[in-house]
Amino acid sequence: MDRFFKLKEHNTNIRTELIAGLTTFVTMAYIIFVNPNIMANAGVDHGAAFVATCLGAALGCFLMGLYANWPVGLAPGMGLNAFFTYSVVGEMGYDWQVALGAVFISGVIFVILSIYKIREIMLNSIPLSIRYAMGAGVGLFLGIIGLKTAGIVVDNPVTLVSLGDFSDPRALLAGVCFLAIAVLSYRNVFGAVLISILGVTAIGWGLGLVEYQGLVSMPPSIAPTFLALDIMGALDITMVSVILAFLFVNMFDTAGTLMGVAHRANLIRPDGYIENLSKSLKADSVSSVVGAGLGCPPVTSYVESASGVAAGGRTGLTAVVVGVLFVAAMFLSPLAGMVPAYATAGALIYVAMLMMTGMSEITWKDLSEAIPAIITVVMMPLTFSIANGIALGFITYTVMKLATGQREQISISIYVLTAVFVAKFVFL
Repeated sequence: MDRFFKLKEHNTNIRTELIAGLTTFVTMAYIIFVNPNIMANAGVDHGAAFVATCLGAALGCFLMGLYANWPVGLAPGMGLNAFFTYSVVGEMGYDWQVALGAVFISGVIFVILSIYKIREIMLNSIPLSIRYAMGAGVGLFLGIIGLKTAGIVVDNPVTLVSLGDFSDPRALLAGVCFLAIAVLSYRNVFGAVLISILGVTAIGWGLGLVEYQGLVSMPPSIAPTFLALDIMGALDITMVSVILAFLFVNMFDTAGTLMGVAHRANLIRPDGYIENLSKSLKADSVSSVVGAGLGCPPVTSYVESASGVAAGGRTGLTAVVVGVLFVAAMFLSPLAGMVPAYATAGALIYVAMLMMTGMSEITWKDLSEAIPAIITVVMMPLTFSIANGIALGFITYTVMKLATGQREQISISIYVLTAVFVAKFVFL
């Protein structure tokens, strides 16, 4: 094990890696409760979605640990699962099988880009302001879904939206869950998100809002989602913007997460070389393809992996431990079925707040950078679509740069994508 993972070379040992893996798992384990609830709203069988979440995460972790030897945990991406359910299936009206087909296609493109190193060219050609805006916009999108699910924000025929009724215990408990996560996270409490979700679930059970179903059982069948993806249905021309949205958000989110973890885990040499970066990118992209076959939205690297690195994780053994724990979690399906939507809504709102920190990186003094970024961020929640937010942001960026005499800042990739997005709005 020492030779395979190069433990001594990375100044770590088995005990430290085990603790780091447990730490990473606990900080990201909320996904096993949140993702099935979101997927169920798309018509996906809750039990099958739960098993697919655990298996998709486990396989992604094993790939990252055994192939790339990086201490990074993977699971279905937050924000992308909401886009899958509420935009592609809910707003656009596609079957969830077609949405899985789009995830598969975006994953295959992701793999190709990673293998032929086109990914670096694309990443460098997309303006930094748009990249940061994408993450923040996905956060806002996720936040409004959490607020809506909790009943904290409700529809209003006069003002479009308004504040919900906090006399409803569900809305109140969602707010309690969010505040509990925020306070515990500020105090660096181990497993803050998981503790808060389970705590609010217990309160709901005490109030008679949750029915006790047990804690442990054999995993439900994954048959309803296994290889259920409809690839041919996803080849519809109207799905281009959806596939691009899955691709871009996953690509930029992964790049940011992996670079951050590389810095914290001392994987960057003095000459700037990042050990096994190419392998980690391939492991991440292949995980999305495998996850789609199981029935998951894009599987991606989790920024929560930084907690495991902080606990001493330096090698792929940390990721393998996370994967083993996700496999073990499959036997907690009764507990997952008990966790109510208002409990996971609190976690959604909290994660949304964290994702908005990228706004601080936008160059606010340059309006030709700031305005496209603002359009991207604001239009995602207001149009209830990540794809629309990205498209409008690219179009605004191109127009602003051309109209202000800065055409040299527009890459060929930007021109092509802008043309695709304009065609989407005009002809589709």
